[in-house]
Amino acid sequence: MSTNPDVVVLREGTEGLSMESYADALRERLPDHTVALARTPEEERELVPQARVVTGITIEEDLLEAADRLELFACTFAGTDHVPMDALADHGVAVTNAGGIHAPGIAEQSIANMLVFARNLHEGWRRKSNGEWRHFQSHEFTDSTVTIVGLGSIGQEIVQRLEGFEVETIGIRYTPSKGGPTDEVLSFEEEDIHEAFSRSEYVVLACPLNDLTRNLVDEDALATLPPNAVVVNAARGGIVDTDALVSALQFNGIRGAALDVTDPEPLPNDHELWDLENCLITPHTGGHTPKHWDRLSDIVAHNVGVLDEGTGSDLENAVYRPESN
Repeated sequence: MSTNPDVVVLREGTEGLSMESYADALRERLPDHTVALARTPEEERELVPQARVVTGITIEEDLLEAADRLELFACTFAGTDHVPMDALADHGVAVTNAGGIHAPGIAEQSIANMLVFARNLHEGWRRKSNGEWRHFQSHEFTDSTVTIVGLGSIGQEIVQRLEGFEVETIGIRYTPSKGGPTDEVLSFEEEDIHEAFSRSEYVVLACPLNDLTRNLVDEDALATLPPNAVVVNAARGGIVDTDALVSALQFNGIRGAALDVTDPEPLPNDHELWDLENCLITPHTGGHTPKHWDRLSDIVAHNVGVLDEGTGSDLENAVYRPESN
């Protein structure tokens, strides 16, 4: 076990990925620094007080009491609601997150889901499972209108991958005056949402879940969508009114939905959505790729360099910076 490590990786893993792999990825990027993996609660208690940087899902408040050297907690999640932010602030510890590292995988899966519906591949798979050699009608993705709700890291990656498909794109963002990479940018105002939805064959949800976006796709919004529209939820289940979605799918209000997230989540095994052939479901796996730790390690390694230079204001993915930084 290392003495006075620069970086300590906490033991609790995420998304089925090994924290040993994370530690190894950090060591590759920080050859001049000591990176230690705390494999047990006892090792966490011994190592955290010696560390300048701690990274993991969260950090227990009692560990902070003795962590006099700690400058940065690097959360391995994009969200930090579960992190003791007040306690970290009281101890003058900066906090960063993993925002953006899932974006490429989520974007690829969102594109894939749209193409499945465009080419009606799920019907082909169904007929294959039944041993049916029987023709079915496909469509073309070209000339479709795609609305991307949220132009953060995920939305931008989706738009980038849509280039070359010859589709029209509408972006929804909080401040449309900033513009964006889409052909058109509208706001989260109800009038703009309905304007975009009324013209869209595909709607991809890539925004955070908050008071503004909860149940954004409700009965009224689904009724505004054309009957041939497809909803792709790559964000959070609570952005969609599940009961309204079930109804729209059952009664041909829309053509289909592809859900990587649901409300509730996990989706109960007796839920109606499982039985709908026009609803594709994946268990919140859109961002899971082997490059997870590589992307996060790039961010953390960059931030260790920032701390070495004493320029805390340049921290990447900063959620909280002490005033002294």
